[in-house]
Amino acid sequence: MGPKRVEFQGAEKNSLIADRYGEGEQPVVLLHGGGQTRHSWNAAATRIATLGHPVYSLDQRGHGESEWVSSEQYGFIDFARDLVAVTRQVFAMHRAKPVVVGASLGGFAGMLAEGQENPGGLSALVLVDITPRIDMGGVSKIIGFMGDRVDEGFADVAEAADAIARYLPDRAKPKDLSGLSKNLRLHEDGRYRWHWDPAFLKSRQHRDPALAEKIQANMLAAAGNLSLPVLLIRGRNSELVSMDHVQEFLDHVPHAKFTDIQDAGHMVAGDKNDVFAAAVEDFLIDLKTNSQVA
Repeated sequence: MGPKRVEFQGAEKNSLIADRYGEGEQPVVLLHGGGQTRHSWNAAATRIATLGHPVYSLDQRGHGESEWVSSEQYGFIDFARDLVAVTRQVFAMHRAKPVVVGASLGGFAGMLAEGQENPGGLSALVLVDITPRIDMGGVSKIIGFMGDRVDEGFADVAEAADAIARYLPDRAKPKDLSGLSKNLRLHEDGRYRWHWDPAFLKSRQHRDPALAEKIQANMLAAAGNLSLPVLLIRGRNSELVSMDHVQEFLDHVPHAKFTDIQDAGHMVAGDKNDVFAAAVEDFLIDLKTNSQVA
């Protein structure tokens, strides 16, 4: 049986769509990175669910099937406030605080949600190739890829696959493009465009270096407030997160666990899904064991 489609409400009463996998007591919420959708977690969600967790893979605001907000508010704090709203709804369903696994943008949302907006709302946090301070050159590369062809789109899915291959030359090009098609929308003009709101790129946080520095300092302060179990997973070839960034994070969150995944870049789950999923599994098993001992 495949996942069940679930709808949540975000901070602005905006519709947020998720896929639910599995059953159990301890819920897990998966948050994708900027420009991605919930489908990027399919393999990991299925695997985590086999451990006995209800897993919610969420389309964040303006992404996938979730609502493009009329306010056009796509700051990191807006994603964090959506997460607070969702985790409260998940808690109401399961009477248990969820574990959040956040990649890139999703990790920022997790740090701000727990470390600033709603301390104590989560039971644990997994950060996937994201730290409070990141390499802005890598960010510019990602934003450049996202902004390329944002208006004109692609003639077909294969053309979009070619664009990804140019951006990620070290990753094998998939023979089956059905998964990629879930990240695209076919518009009335017959062109395919990415499944996210172009207004996301207009946010000042992507364009203003002074604001970016202020945001990173605020993110570091939020990270310093984290007292729950934390796992940081880095792709060893990451374009965004250096070992200096990792060490700074661990200095602020000394109880955090850290793992470095070989032959993976910023898209850790896509590059090495089995190794990534195994690291998350071990963390979740440790959480369960420690809670039973306590």
